[in-house]
Amino acid sequence: MDKAKAHIHKAKARGHRSLTIRTPALGILVSAGRYTGRMKSSVLIGIVAALLAALAWSLNFIVPFVIGDYSIFDIALFRFLISGLLAFAYLMFKWKNVRNLRVGDWLMSFALGLIGYLVYFQALAAAAVYAGPVIAPAFLALVPVVLAIAGNLQHPTIAWRHLAFPFTLATIGLLLVNWGSFDQATIGEAPSLLIGIPLAILAAACWVWFGLLNQSALAKRPQMNAGVWTALIMTGASLGMLAFVPFGLLLNVFASSRLGLGWNVAAPLYIWGTVLALTASLGGALAWTFASQRLPVALSAQLITMETVFGTTLGLLIRHRWPTLMEGVGMIVLLAGVVITIRIFHGRRSVALAPEFDVNCIDS
Repeated sequence: MDKAKAHIHKAKARGHRSLTIRTPALGILVSAGRYTGRMKSSVLIGIVAALLAALAWSLNFIVPFVIGDYSIFDIALFRFLISGLLAFAYLMFKWKNVRNLRVGDWLMSFALGLIGYLVYFQALAAAAVYAGPVIAPAFLALVPVVLAIAGNLQHPTIAWRHLAFPFTLATIGLLLVNWGSFDQATIGEAPSLLIGIPLAILAAACWVWFGLLNQSALAKRPQMNAGVWTALIMTGASLGMLAFVPFGLLLNVFASSRLGLGWNVAAPLYIWGTVLALTASLGGALAWTFASQRLPVALSAQLITMETVFGTTLGLLIRHRWPTLMEGVGMIVLLAGVVITIRIFHGRRSVALAPEFDVNCIDS
């Protein structure tokens, strides 16, 4: 070990700008130290951001319980209007960054807003109408697993043999948590599964597409400001929601036209519309942007399974009941899958740096 270190210093003294270390033990030590620093500054931030995004988005699970007789389209309209106005104000504040954006940046971010927020939400809402409010989200529970698999296919990060076990745990956990959704009583209450299930699949496809497209877009724009990118996405979603309003009125999906918008009646709509705009829309989108800039899809998608854990917990609190045995076991299995994935990702990245390592990186 000492000879290897002496060799490094001699090489640098001779003017060698780069030296490849092929001593396995020293390579592992140096790469471990380098990776630990990066873990603290980048990957750890990405993991925390993904978990915060999952927590923010889990608030969507409680919407039907807090808006009274108003429809989910009413809350969506207020939510996207508020988040859109705040996003537009932020873009004006960041005008120096905004004026340097290319047309492609605007088009891509607006498309992401439409796919990942508006179209996804409308498909999910329609699926809930036709397939029932429980079955539709149950289909979406497998989105993180599908997204993780698709992400690792698109940009291989970790060998499949290392991901097979945590992916299996995630699938089993999600099925256990949502198993109660498929009882005969719930299925019997659904107006039309033939329409609702394809809509739920469409919503799931939109989210997977959004996750992959957003990751790819940010990879091509490494200098993109996370706040500006998030604001652009939310502006696109808000403009899309405004364009939907005339069609929504024709379809009579807005209960506000019948119930009115007075504070005495619509207070929950205003309050929760603001809360969701700040958390599930802006907060969730910003956190996910941070995660997408720092983590591969295979890891960030696995972390999003925690949305099911957070959402189930919030739903249980609102319903004032304890989880069933299957729900409890399912949440524990989900947590185990997330922890194992993080450990595998951290371990494989550390070892991957060991065989070869550039000396210049020691001082960087």
